Amino acid sequence: MFKKCLLGLASLVTLLTFVSTVNAAEPNYTITTDATYAPFTFQDKNSNYVGIEQDTMTAIAKREGFTYTMRPMSYNSAAQLVSNGQADGIIAGVSITPERKEVYDFSTPYYKTGVAWIVKKDSKIKSLSGLKGQTVALKTGTAASEYGKSLQTKYGFKVKYFNDTDTMYNDVVVGNSAATFEDMPVIQYAIKNGMALKVMNANKPGNAGSYGFAVEKGKNKVLLASFNRGFAAIKKDGTYDKIVTKYLGASQATFSGSKKDTGSIWGIMTSNRAALLKGLWQTLELTVIAIILASIWGVLLGIMGVSEYKWVRAISTTIIYIFRGLPLMVLAFFIYIGLPGVTGVKIPAFTAGIITLILNEGAYTGAFVRGGFEAVNRGQMEAARSLGLPYGRAMRKVIMPQGLRIMVPSFINQFIITLKDTSILSAIGLLELTQTGTLIVARNSQGFRVWAIIAVIYLIVITLLTWLSTWVEKKLK
Repeated sequence: MFKKCLLGLASLVTLLTFVSTVNAAEPNYTITTDATYAPFTFQDKNSNYVGIEQDTMTAIAKREGFTYTMRPMSYNSAAQLVSNGQADGIIAGVSITPERKEVYDFSTPYYKTGVAWIVKKDSKIKSLSGLKGQTVALKTGTAASEYGKSLQTKYGFKVKYFNDTDTMYNDVVVGNSAATFEDMPVIQYAIKNGMALKVMNANKPGNAGSYGFAVEKGKNKVLLASFNRGFAAIKKDGTYDKIVTKYLGASQATFSGSKKDTGSIWGIMTSNRAALLKGLWQTLELTVIAIILASIWGVLLGIMGVSEYKWVRAISTTIIYIFRGLPLMVLAFFIYIGLPGVTGVKIPAFTAGIITLILNEGAYTGAFVRGGFEAVNRGQMEAARSLGLPYGRAMRKVIMPQGLRIMVPSFINQFIITLKDTSILSAIGLLELTQTGTLIVARNSQGFRVWAIIAVIYLIVITLLTWLSTWVEKKLK
């Protein structure tokens, strides 16, 4: 019996050693990307992340024996997460330039590209000289935008920036901007999939360069070496060329769905039902948690704001002033990207989003809670104190119950604002309802229909929330 126990223990040790060895041999990396960059990275009709870069990364990881977690977000956020050490690498059409080499270490180039300049399909503009005095749309942080910006003085056009590709394209399509600059394969894919634009320099792309996989300078050398070895292998055996051909030669229906799936609002809703429901759930989850915690924090700030102690009131006023004054997106970037860069402690995107909403919405809540308490007739406090009630008890028993009734409409408005503000958190990679819409549009180029669906969903949820809040208000009267 003792021998059997020893044999069992030895087997367990062997198993644990094997598992540890496997885990050690298969490190897991965090890779960031821009998921609105077809044909390199985008979501297909099944909500899977696909594209030249995604398939390339999958093939290399398989060859080299490592795993990774892909984190899609805006290009700027993706790049910053790598530069401050929160992510291990970025594969998002990052052009290799001398300036970027100061910040990142690059892999072997995996795609040669050039920049196209583009106008809407029926534009009368024939040359870059025709852009004089016009507005040109650029995507923040890209090599194409840098190239476009470099021509601004020479050709005398104005520029404005966008964070995502589809919004930039549609700004040109509707005539708000006269032209844009984009990497050649990306715009060619968009035009093939129905975007009403035309390339003006198809035979002579500007600013020719190459894309590379990037890691923080001086860090993650093992990952970079693995990428280079794996890429060399899939390039040699033809796997990479098959991947490129698969996406550059594909029809719209292959990845975005049939005409039935994209040709009507109903078709888009049914074919993207799972993605829309998932995005809606993330939005509701963020909203409910933020409303509860921000309300608690806001009420506390409001109570502090009417404290009998001057220094407590000063703390409340300062906190409200700071977090009500900061734009929500700036606060989100500061918490998600800025703080970890200083402290070295990574903050999950969902946690960063909740903290952002609590601080911002809580500050607004604190301001109107303080105002609600102050709106109660001063004579109420004087009467309570004359009856011998201490300040704190007078607040709890007399002022607060009356003040909270006054505040109910303000709470309702703040709940609605919180729901809408969750859309801003898509900038740090949260896949809520707005980001879901962005990913769908990047795939099927049906901006009007997709955003109409998203708008109706928001209106329905806001209407239900308003009805609920009104019912609560009546019960409190």
